Amino acid sequence: MHMTSRERILTALNHQEPDRVPIHDGPWRATIARWHKEGLPESVTPAEYFGYEMVFTGCDLSPRFPIETLEETEDYIVQKTAKGGVIRNFHDLASTPEQIDHPIKSKKDWPPIEDRLHADRARVEWDSMRAQLEEVRSQGKFSLFVGAYGYDTLQGYMRSEQLLMAMATEPDWVREMIIKLATLTVDMARMIIAEGIEFDSFWCGNDMGYRNALLFSPETYRRTHKEADQMVVSFFHEHGKPVFLHSDGNINELLPDLIDAGFDCIHPLEVKAGMDLRKLKETYGDRLAFWGGIDTRAMAAEDPALIEREIAAKFEAAKVGGGYIYHSDHSVPPNVSFQQYRRVMDLVRTYGQY
Repeated sequence: MHMTSRERILTALNHQEPDRVPIHDGPWRATIARWHKEGLPESVTPAEYFGYEMVFTGCDLSPRFPIETLEETEDYIVQKTAKGGVIRNFHDLASTPEQIDHPIKSKKDWPPIEDRLHADRARVEWDSMRAQLEEVRSQGKFSLFVGAYGYDTLQGYMRSEQLLMAMATEPDWVREMIIKLATLTVDMARMIIAEGIEFDSFWCGNDMGYRNALLFSPETYRRTHKEADQMVVSFFHEHGKPVFLHSDGNINELLPDLIDAGFDCIHPLEVKAGMDLRKLKETYGDRLAFWGGIDTRAMAAEDPALIEREIAAKFEAAKVGGGYIYHSDHSVPPNVSFQQYRRVMDLVRTYGQY
């Protein structure tokens, strides 16, 4: 039986087997530029060419400070951000923006930002969101409303070292900031739903791990994040919408708390950081769905047998009983050629059949 993307993904999230493993991925902009030189038609996106099945939508969840360009060169642009900080962004977007200045240097800097974090209609481009989601629905694709409010978001307001210190020494203050940002996310989603605009799920971005371990302990997560996560997840669940958590890095130690908070699916399962899709499926597969976990290093390898082994072995374990969506274990980097990636997609479709 052939399913729409939406049916396929909802079936997988419900821990049932769809017709095939759903497909979505995220190549860097520099990767897409390379692929256009190697055979991807200029006017066609990877999403169109490879049949990605998810579409993201969202609204402005920032304090909405004026954005201002301070400097621009051939390689980068320096701008004041909507959060009140200053970033350097590289034009090829193959690296993370560099935060040059942060708006919160002490506790007294939070209230003026907090005052700007209220829900209102001007945060949404209503016509374009409505048109986008109507088109997504007519195509049978799956839509995700995007939000972020945790540690990773707060790094846009405070230096990472300062934020990690505050999480240890002033967890109640950090918790208050996270709950404020989470409340804005929920209030805006409620406003959009009340307008009759339909999206299928919520995607929460919050990188909480690095290559070897968590950036903070599970205990610190409980003191700073968990209440906000439970509030957000329960809101979307009340509206029949599953919740995805995106977190790069090694978050193995946090999974019991994330399951307890109610998250439905974890993404992107970074292999080089120690996230093992097969072990995760074995340990948590009855309680969590998984999205990702296919090593981009194998995609870029000269030996094509490596990526076939990677996909064959992981799909064999992960797709059983549903609960798995294909994605690379991180954004696809520009060392993966168009030819290599076409083969990846062929393998995904071959081994993803039920």
